[in-house]
Amino acid sequence: MPLAAKVLSSALSVALLIGGTAGVTGAEASNGNGSTEASLQSHKGGSHVKEIQLEYLDRGLVAASTSEGVFLSWRLLGDEATGYSDKGLTGTDFNVYRDGKKIATVTDSTNYVDSAGKSSSRYEVAAVNKKGKESKRSASVKPWANGYVDIPLQKPADGVTPAGEAYTYSANDMSVGDVDGDGQYEFFVKWDPSNAKDVSQKGYTGKTYIDAYTIDGQLLYRIDLGVNIRAGAHYTQMLVYDFDGDGKAEMMFKTAPGTKIIKYNKKGKVTSEKYITLPKQDRKAGYSNEDDYRLSADGYYDHVVDMFRNWHKHDEVVKGNWPATLEEAFGIEKKYNYPLSQQDAESMADYFIDVYAVERSNRNELRKFEGFIVDGPEYVTVFEGKSGKELETIPYEPERHDDGLMWGDYAMARIEPGNRVDRFLAGVAYLDGKTPSAIFARGYYTRSTMVAYNWDGKKLKKEWKVDSGWTPMKNPFNDGPHGVDGTDPQYGSITTQGAHYFSVADVDGDGKQEIIYGSATIDHDGSVLYSSTDLMPAESAAPGTIARLGHGDALHVADIDPDRPGLEIFMVHEGGPWAPYGYSLRDAKTGEVIYGGYTGKDTGRGMVGDVDPTRRGLETWAVGLWTAKGEKISDQAPGTNMNIRWAGDMTTQIVDGAIDVTPTIKDWNRGTLLTATGTLTNNHTKGTPSLVADIFGDWREEMLVRTTDSSAIRIYLSTEKTDRKLYTLMHDAMYRVGIAGQNSGYNQPSYPSFYMASDIDWSKVTLPKFYTPGKGGK
Repeated sequence: MPLAAKVLSSALSVALLIGGTAGVTGAEASNGNGSTEASLQSHKGGSHVKEIQLEYLDRGLVAASTSEGVFLSWRLLGDEATGYSDKGLTGTDFNVYRDGKKIATVTDSTNYVDSAGKSSSRYEVAAVNKKGKESKRSASVKPWANGYVDIPLQKPADGVTPAGEAYTYSANDMSVGDVDGDGQYEFFVKWDPSNAKDVSQKGYTGKTYIDAYTIDGQLLYRIDLGVNIRAGAHYTQMLVYDFDGDGKAEMMFKTAPGTKIIKYNKKGKVTSEKYITLPKQDRKAGYSNEDDYRLSADGYYDHVVDMFRNWHKHDEVVKGNWPATLEEAFGIEKKYNYPLSQQDAESMADYFIDVYAVERSNRNELRKFEGFIVDGPEYVTVFEGKSGKELETIPYEPERHDDGLMWGDYAMARIEPGNRVDRFLAGVAYLDGKTPSAIFARGYYTRSTMVAYNWDGKKLKKEWKVDSGWTPMKNPFNDGPHGVDGTDPQYGSITTQGAHYFSVADVDGDGKQEIIYGSATIDHDGSVLYSSTDLMPAESAAPGTIARLGHGDALHVADIDPDRPGLEIFMVHEGGPWAPYGYSLRDAKTGEVIYGGYTGKDTGRGMVGDVDPTRRGLETWAVGLWTAKGEKISDQAPGTNMNIRWAGDMTTQIVDGAIDVTPTIKDWNRGTLLTATGTLTNNHTKGTPSLVADIFGDWREEMLVRTTDSSAIRIYLSTEKTDRKLYTLMHDAMYRVGIAGQNSGYNQPSYPSFYMASDIDWSKVTLPKFYTPGKGGK
């Protein structure tokens, strides 16, 4: 595979003097023995802000019985580290208690193996500062019987579609948030029906549900999204975060008429059901929560007939941008007068569905097109995290406008109404470097949009809106809308650049986070920072021309090469012969390609991680395994479903197993480290866990997967002892917002703002400066 190496400008080779997550590095705080020593270091992403809002967390102590005794793991909080040593961060040590008696003082990590521990033992830990003063002990815990714990779930009832197809439910993606301010996470579970669909797949789906559970399995409430939200990976992204700074998490996601909140008592019985409140203008227009906008096959036919009857009124036709007649659009001799009569519109609809569409592709089965929602209101709703109470509902922006005609859904050989128009993403970003904002996005193949909101506890305030404008087409039934600039002069270049996920990071070191929208990046203020393009190689379809790097399925933003300033972006690309790369590593600040390879095909999977500790930096892989410098290591490579920080040496492991294959955690050198018997991953061939996150214990990540019957979420804990001491990753803002957005689109791993690998330089690990509202406030 040819490697396109790029020579970076001299400006990029100069080490940054200031950057980093909100705070200072270990070297700035300490010379290794705890004394203060201010020095300028190269920080890797983050902010100058003195205090950013993060969540209060308790000690997060967990215990698990192992063959060597009882393994204990707990959190070092972000503000408890004040310096560094050869093995990790310093400033706080810990006393360990078993059954009320002190059994150890731990200085080099936040885990401990009690060889004399029993299954009946109770454990506590207490922080000890530099002066030897002990703080309040943690809550007491007893060991898990295995290396995991189950959260019992209440599975929704099976259902039947209007077409008579039966479906069941399984637990799908998850998020976490502290809804009551006690420093412990609650767990949010999305339920997908067995007939969930990709937006390109026709057919009815069951409803989507989102549940909120405590760690012991108490169902706090369930939100039924209703029949007007289709089920599938692209439709629902839940944002769970403390947006208003009251110390308690809210939840936001896209809703529609028919969405309702179901509350339960402690015995799991329903106590109330309440629909969301439709905006006043929609109620006046006659919309109600009893509406059902799902199209049947006959309904879609009527929809096409109506579209054709009104063809002469379409703005693009009136402006002369599109053919004046449908016959011209379909390339046939003119037969009818316009405006079309009902009978003539039906004749044209018959021709379009039965002849024209089939000639374009035998996969165009528009007579069977059903189950899509192409009409009716769309909303964003804010829910109280603890109770599920609706706090505000506003119209979703931008609205769909149509069934995808303007979005290019009829233009390609594969005619796919409701596809490009219904590509949704969402995430959380610290746009001002201090407080979190919610980002909702729609579209990335053609028209590409996103809106940023702040929540003050009462109202959503729109901070900015990005909209590329429509991608111009001469004929909406036969054109190439991809790779074409949108009509907006400021944002037109971002079309076709988005991925099935967006990342959030401070890429330019100004202390404010940007939105990495695939091959384009939106600055914190909503302006375009860059939209990456490059020269098409000789073997491509358009050699010598400049083209977008384009859309892709996998996106990773991290400090991949610690010897370069700033962060890097590794992405795979779908454009095949029409894209300059199948995979690329870019400078996150400028969007310039550092290295990459042309593949000539849709390169659908890619991953990064420290899988070879003998090599400097994180390895990247999509086609073969490469170093951070762009040197090829092997034609073979690890899996690409999801990575996880599981081992004690800070190398990267891979979660493997999809569909009905038992999940495993594999190390590239050591082999299988865990087989998660009795569980399954999600999202078909993507094979992603419900969540991978550092939700308690030390800095390692836990793997959350559903049991095979979805009766529980099983949380796996790494019980491999580590001598590396690092604060919880949830107190790194870049990592934390990554976890909040992990459930969006095609789930991607979360990365911290600093270089984290087996050869970590502790002097350059940022010591975060933050405040925690609520119980843990200043």
